[in-house]
Amino acid sequence: MKSAFFPGSFDPFTKGHESLVKKAIELFDEVVIGIGVNSQKSSYFELEKRTTHIKSLFVNDPNVRVISFNGLTVDYCKHNNIGFILRGLRDVKDFEYEKSIASMNLELSGIDTVFFMTEVLFSGINSTIVREIHKNGGVIEKFVTNSNLLV
Repeated sequence: MKSAFFPGSFDPFTKGHESLVKKAIELFDEVVIGIGVNSQKSSYFELEKRTTHIKSLFVNDPNVRVISFNGLTVDYCKHNNIGFILRGLRDVKDFEYEKSIASMNLELSGIDTVFFMTEVLFSGINSTIVREIHKNGGVIEKFVTNSNLLV
């Protein structure tokens, strides 16, 4: 079985993230969305709400699982027999950043990273900006499906 792991803080999980998972479902038998938990950082949206939100988006996709994890992505992958890491690219800056992480992950574990280009429609969306809009009372439904589940 070919599995891919899509790690991130997903604070929040945007329509861009959702689009990447839908692409990955076409290539992999299973896609595991891993919400990274870092005790050193505080999240804007609660972990439980992020988990519920993401699960709601893929309720009809039995080959998508949502979990939370801490530690290194490659360690989670090795312990759970996941052969690929999934990452999205919006632009050249993303590529440079993600390429170095992918190289390090491959060196550490032999686990390869698969990159998907973000659809142009979603390329301007990032979680930081969406959080700022929400913090300041703006509506985020344009950027986050089922955003009402986060509050």
